[in-house]
Amino acid sequence: MRTSGKWSRAMAILKEFEEKCGTPMRKLRQVADAMTVEMHAGLASEGGSKLKMLISYVDNLPTGDEKGLFYALDLGGTNFRVIRVLLGGKEGAVVKQEFEEVSIPPHLMTRSSNELFDFIALALAKFVATESEGLHPLPGRPRELGFTFSFPVRQVSIASGTLIKWTKGFTIEDAVGQDVVGELTKAMERIGLDMHVAALVNDTIGTLAGGRYYNPDVIAAVILGTGTNAAYVERAHAIPKWHGLLPKSGEMVINMEWGNFRSSHLPLTEYDQALDAESLNPGEQIFEKIISGMYLGEIVRRVLLKMAIEADFFGNIVPPKLKIPFILRTPDMSAMHHDSSSDLRVVGNKLKDILEVPSTSLPMRKAIVELCDIVAIRGARMSAAGIVAILKKLGKDTLMDGERQKSVIALDGGLFEHYSKFSACMGSTLKELLGVEVYENIVITHSNDGSGIGAALLAASHSQYLEAEES
Repeated sequence: MRTSGKWSRAMAILKEFEEKCGTPMRKLRQVADAMTVEMHAGLASEGGSKLKMLISYVDNLPTGDEKGLFYALDLGGTNFRVIRVLLGGKEGAVVKQEFEEVSIPPHLMTRSSNELFDFIALALAKFVATESEGLHPLPGRPRELGFTFSFPVRQVSIASGTLIKWTKGFTIEDAVGQDVVGELTKAMERIGLDMHVAALVNDTIGTLAGGRYYNPDVIAAVILGTGTNAAYVERAHAIPKWHGLLPKSGEMVINMEWGNFRSSHLPLTEYDQALDAESLNPGEQIFEKIISGMYLGEIVRRVLLKMAIEADFFGNIVPPKLKIPFILRTPDMSAMHHDSSSDLRVVGNKLKDILEVPSTSLPMRKAIVELCDIVAIRGARMSAAGIVAILKKLGKDTLMDGERQKSVIALDGGLFEHYSKFSACMGSTLKELLGVEVYENIVITHSNDGSGIGAALLAASHSQYLEAEES
């Protein structure tokens, strides 16, 4: 058994980490205020802030009245989905929904733009060929498609945007700087597929559209998954950098790219600084690196490693596996954090399976649960501060006289869905920050985006035939 001196050193490392991660109310308010300031700056001028505050050109969110057959393509990683929905208007909502998932062969991720988009167009054509009777578009109309493209894009209009850079293992040089809708359209034309891309969106805006379709009070969407982002509905006249005609709706969806937020008020520790320095994008996505699923387990690993090296936490040898970055995934952290057995056997099993530590005492397991708690609570409270920043920007963080309209935030992502201690803490922090009265008007819902249906809904609300039907 380790000496009490070593054990108290391990506990001191944990305690110091807990203090550095502290998120008292005062700090959360400073973070929310700082983010609201950055939102104003990002809307005032291009490059005016760490928050890009991208204009999405989505000025008509779905209302639930949309009718007809629409397609979506969801490309955000090594798989893509093709989706078909039949919308029945107010009474019918989503009458029918079908989808298919397709894996992209690894060699296509590094070859040419034509090869990738030809492969995608072919998969779309095959999917279109499986339309059942009564599921065809009206004669003389091409099918319409919403395209979810989850890579950095400079949006030029509702249905065009140039690729800024690839991420997630794609390195197709000749596509960078090209209009991705143009590339897809040319590929569809090469095989004679008659389809019109009506909207180009990212996954966060798809989540917002999916939420709004079912609930007109949805004002923002937040993704808490492997990464994190938020989008919200801004008043068009509150966007100084917008130089075009004001949209008829008077509204414009803004893609915040909030993962890139940073502020001196964020509770960063030595472990966060080291994680950032050794990451693929040092100095970028600082907010994301303390909140999202990609990083939470890794922060836990880094603190454990220091406890192992400096305080013999696992005995006199440091488990070799503990030195491997990202070996401890957030789902594993969540499983340990939620362990309710009296001897914390889930924690013991995870340490055995992942780090190959054969046996651990109950006090060690309890210390590890506490470590998971510190990391998750900081992330959850920071995400609540981000939501409050959006509400502040829209003037929804206080009660107007007699106003009882609900403000609904649509959430999506595995972290929100599966890490229940994270979501619960985020909710209670929102209540704490806003006060009971205001909080009663705020609703957090899980968006019915269904990974891509949002893009089909946006194709419907931006359909080229809407004007013809309305006039």
